[in-house]
Amino acid sequence: MIIVTADQMQKMDKTTIDAFGLPGLILMENAARGAVDFFTERYEAILPGEKIGIIAGRGNNGGDGFVMARYLSQKGLEVVVYLLSKKAKVTGDAKANLDLLGPINVPIIEIPDQSALNKNLDSMKTCGIWIDAILGTGLNSNVRGFFKTAIEFLNQSGKPIFAVDMPSGLNSDTGKPMGMCVKADASATFGFAKTGHAVYPGRELSGETRIVDIGIPGHVVEAVAPFQELVDWDFAAGLLEERQAQAHKGTTGHALIIAGSTGKTGAAALTANSAVRAGAGLVTLAVPESTNQAVEALVVEPMTAPVPCSLEGSFSFDAFSEISALARGKKAIAAGPGMGTSYDVRKLLIRLLWECTVPVVIDADGLNILANDTHIFSQLKNPLILTPHPGEMAKLTGLSTQQIQDDRVKVAREFAIKHGVILLLKGAATITAAPDGMVLINSTGNSGMASGGMGDALTGIITGLLAQGLAPTDAAALGAFIHGAAADILYSDYGPVGYSASDLSNCIPTVVKSLFELKSNHQIHSLLKPLFRHTNTQ
Repeated sequence: MIIVTADQMQKMDKTTIDAFGLPGLILMENAARGAVDFFTERYEAILPGEKIGIIAGRGNNGGDGFVMARYLSQKGLEVVVYLLSKKAKVTGDAKANLDLLGPINVPIIEIPDQSALNKNLDSMKTCGIWIDAILGTGLNSNVRGFFKTAIEFLNQSGKPIFAVDMPSGLNSDTGKPMGMCVKADASATFGFAKTGHAVYPGRELSGETRIVDIGIPGHVVEAVAPFQELVDWDFAAGLLEERQAQAHKGTTGHALIIAGSTGKTGAAALTANSAVRAGAGLVTLAVPESTNQAVEALVVEPMTAPVPCSLEGSFSFDAFSEISALARGKKAIAAGPGMGTSYDVRKLLIRLLWECTVPVVIDADGLNILANDTHIFSQLKNPLILTPHPGEMAKLTGLSTQQIQDDRVKVAREFAIKHGVILLLKGAATITAAPDGMVLINSTGNSGMASGGMGDALTGIITGLLAQGLAPTDAAALGAFIHGAAADILYSDYGPVGYSASDLSNCIPTVVKSLFELKSNHQIHSLLKPLFRHTNTQ
């Protein structure tokens, strides 16, 4: 599913109006009609007898609210518009729709300043449900003054809030509040979902979000060429390929996992077991020889390969020749989980990266080892997938964790382009960024995943998918989706906390089964729902 930035949406609107010849009034009408359909469906049980307050700005977002007011009034519902401006300052398409409210007797209360807002607060408290049409997608500065007070009033009202296009105050591109933001329990967004709807905290602040088709022609979308996608069930199912009837373990890929050290054998086992669960035909797990006995007790299907180690129980550089031999003929390699960060391990990993010709997934200790060697990434001849959490990303970039979290999409995209790698930035709404600038935003997962070993399972899933022949960017994005979807099933089965990475690993085949069923036009797992739905107004 396409996800757009505010700038991309504005370009599509403008091209549709100027070049295609579809008037802005029609786009506004389509948007509001679809929003009304969602609004009345969402609040069907409480609408009769409740006064609807529409709080609107003077721009096109307010214009959408004025059209909604007209439709809702014509349905016999009580509507009042609180305009955060003077009527005389409303222009263009918004003015045309504001003028239509007078003949049908929809009350319009002008609130041009803080004093007027204060005088109308008692009246506003009589509304039983709110439509937020104050600010649109183009917001690029913090909300201030009486607009901020109005948003605070909405949030404190205790009444349902329905946002038009984007909750007012929410940055469309980062998903961050701009000083103050409406907390909606539902939103109708127009044309396409915006980045801010798909990433946190915007995903929560938007509530249930419905995408309204407003009539943007396909060729206009192609001309703008959005470079972001939401990895939802349909997208993920499209990445899977059916196996041939005569497939066998030799044709479904052999993965090499380089992981583990004394005290961290579980990381190695989780990674290898998850690669098997993801469908790799064969998995070889290279471990320091002193840990082999412990690791063998934790894996059944993966083969273990003990290699020379240090006195401390981590990989020795002397293991290079053996690991290099193990890498021959493999379709994918993963390195990092539980490896340790000694000087020998660093030399070993860097040497291996220079030698490899197949995709390599780097996680955990591998990322920490390479934090000061990012200059080599663009020089490698093999695809490289990095899977940092925000703390590891901070080491790779030199940015603070807060700076990374403030604009996860931008940070991931810029790093991937600069270094020629596939960057999977873990966290809520995991971001996969490709070297060509494409960004894939994951739709699955929950806070129960905040426990040890989850990253190791993800590394194994991605490696297992790579071994079967998936393209590196697809494997990373699909791996994140499967990882999160498995956690969503566990959340439903066990509750919000307490399930483990091993539980998640065992649930991988259930998700893959659901994806194949969806691909065959069957129903997916009943507990799993799409993040966004669509309303067609055409």
